Amino acid sequence: MRGSAPPGPGAESPGGVEGAEPLGTGRVGAAGAGLRRLPHVNAHFSFGPATGIGSMPGGDAREAAKTVTGSFEDFPYLAELPARGPGADMIGRTVGLLVELYARVEPSGWRIGDRPGRDTRRARSWLVEDLDALEEFTQGYEGPLKIQAVGPWTLAANLELKNGEAALSDPGACRDLAASLTEGLRQHLAETQRRVPGAHLVLQLDEPSLTAVLRGQVKSASGYRTHRAVDRQIVEATLRDVVGVHDGGPVVVHSCAPDVPFALLRRAGAAAVSFDFALLTERDDDAIGEAVEGGTRLFAGVVPGTDTALSDPAGSVMGVRTLWRRLGLQPGLLAEAVTVTPACGLAGASPAYARQALAHCVRAARSLADNPE
Repeated sequence: MRGSAPPGPGAESPGGVEGAEPLGTGRVGAAGAGLRRLPHVNAHFSFGPATGIGSMPGGDAREAAKTVTGSFEDFPYLAELPARGPGADMIGRTVGLLVELYARVEPSGWRIGDRPGRDTRRARSWLVEDLDALEEFTQGYEGPLKIQAVGPWTLAANLELKNGEAALSDPGACRDLAASLTEGLRQHLAETQRRVPGAHLVLQLDEPSLTAVLRGQVKSASGYRTHRAVDRQIVEATLRDVVGVHDGGPVVVHSCAPDVPFALLRRAGAAAVSFDFALLTERDDDAIGEAVEGGTRLFAGVVPGTDTALSDPAGSVMGVRTLWRRLGLQPGLLAEAVTVTPACGLAGASPAYARQALAHCVRAARSLADNPE
């Protein structure tokens, strides 16, 4: 994940498949089965073959923007630099987007307050700085451009009310928070579009705590109990409302936690799901197959997010090819359905490795397109 929000442990449902339906007779190995073709793969959306998750190391906005736009010439993103401190972290950055809701930093984390203070102002100032840098390095750019914000449920799980409990504990607070976030995202999308008029904006919602919210695994302030699981229909409806803010544009939901609820995210309107590929198991196959066949794009996190020795690009996407064969899908459609990314944000990486990792994503995506078998 991009920042400090905790991933949600636990399986999404027995067998690891949430809301999956039978895939029919198209499976490899079934009697008379052949390779399945996709009915459509986001033909009306604009994606690139590779991109990043969001965070980058260091605190220089111009250097980050230069690195990102230079690495991903056909799918750059608005870089985030959490090393600058509170307000640049994933929760604080999104707090700066909220409309008529404010928060400040306490020893335990971000807590809702009555008025905008220096922490909120700092978050907004850094966002402006990052947008300035992005605008500088995207002059004349036309194509997909990704911006990121924390989704409503991870925000509710990590933003405290005045009593110190998570906003998740109060259904009314969750509704207010989602409404404030939706309006803030509307303004953020409009401002980014104004600065980069040729961009086809892609909105990424980061939801690493979503599974924990669904399964009642978010701890209370005391740490001795957990907050009650939120009803799935409420979770889905809230996500659908927030996703709907990007009317006519694609929304990606990102989670590097285990057991991503693919089916729920599809029903909520996500055009793509971003995940840590190493956390998948064969139990996820049906849910992923349903998603791909329904036109959902996969943002496959195959490049480690912290310094490590990288394999050759073909080796990095070998697991993706294996998954494709297991699902019985046409190899030639891989490039149409998969965007290659790091497994998570790169805030914990060295600057040198971050540049290497982004370049490796591009080469791995090219390998996937050139040699899908």
